[in-house]
Amino acid sequence: MNEKDAYTVLLDLKPALDEQKLDLRLLRDFEKFQNRDFENALVELLPKSMIPVIVRRSGIPAEEKVHSITREQRRALLELMKRFPVEIACKAPVEEAIVTSGGVKVSEIEPGTMQSKRVRGLYAAGELLDVDAYTGGFDADGIRRFSDDVNLSVEYDDDGCST
Repeated sequence: MNEKDAYTVLLDLKPALDEQKLDLRLLRDFEKFQNRDFENALVELLPKSMIPVIVRRSGIPAEEKVHSITREQRRALLELMKRFPVEIACKAPVEEAIVTSGGVKVSEIEPGTMQSKRVRGLYAAGELLDVDAYTGGFDADGIRRFSDDVNLSVEYDDDGCST
């Protein structure tokens, strides 16, 4: 894939915490798990399936003891969690893009958090939502239009493709 076809979406994996609060949370967890391996110190902060991904992308060895993680490494971890990059390929023209109908009613979702109004702790976005609108087939764009409060960074190239 050439550079013109490369797109990146930046996801905030901890949208309820600003950077200062996330840093305090990391410090608290690192204190609590100071003698554990790094990969085992994230169990209260991230979903189990996300931990190996974050560990790999952070560059911090999985078996490094938490008490030896530097301030710079902790800062890089924080930045990774607040701006987690996901590479996207946008090759088809927007005229060929579609979004399926059906899903969770938008009226049942809190726009600022994307949390269900019926089930606390349940979040929905993208294909899970019943959105019938011209989004160009890019659900991230539809999410952005649905709520400006969603912590999803969407950028556009000259052709109008979301990056």
